Amino acid sequence: QVQLVESGGGLVQAGGSLRLSCVASGGTFSNYDLGWFRQAPGKEREFVAAIRWSGGITYYADSVKGRFTISRDNAKNTVRLQMNSLQPEDTAVYYCAAALIYSSGSRYSRATYDSWGQGTQVTVSS
Repeated sequence: QVQLVESGGGLVQAGGSLRLSCVASGGTFSNYDLGWFRQAPGKEREFVAAIRWSGGITYYADSVKGRFTISRDNAKNTVRLQMNSLQPEDTAVYYCAAALIYSSGSRYSRATYDSWGQGTQVTVSS
C-alpha cells in the first residue's frame, strides 16, 4: 500500500487557477493508477480525474473536462492536477487516490482505490 500526501490547495477567485500535487511513498509508484476525487460539504465524494500508470490514458468528469488536467511524473512519484477556470462549484476537499494497475474496477469508482491522501482544501470565491 502506498502513502499519499496532497498539497497546493488554497483560496482563489472565480476564473483563477491552482495546481495540486500528490507525492507518494512506500510503494512502487508505476504499479499504480492515480485518481483525484473531491468532496464538498454535504456531498458525496465524487470522481474528478484519473490517469493510468503509463500516463497515456486519462479520464475526466464531465464537470471538469477542458478545465482540469491530470499528469504524473513517475520519476518523482508525483501526480498533479492543474485546475484552470475555477468556479465556486469546484470548492471542495480534493483527495488523491491510488489503485493497483491490475485492479479490474472502474477508475471512476471510489471502491477501486486502495490508498487515499488526507485531502487539501480548495475554495473558490465568486
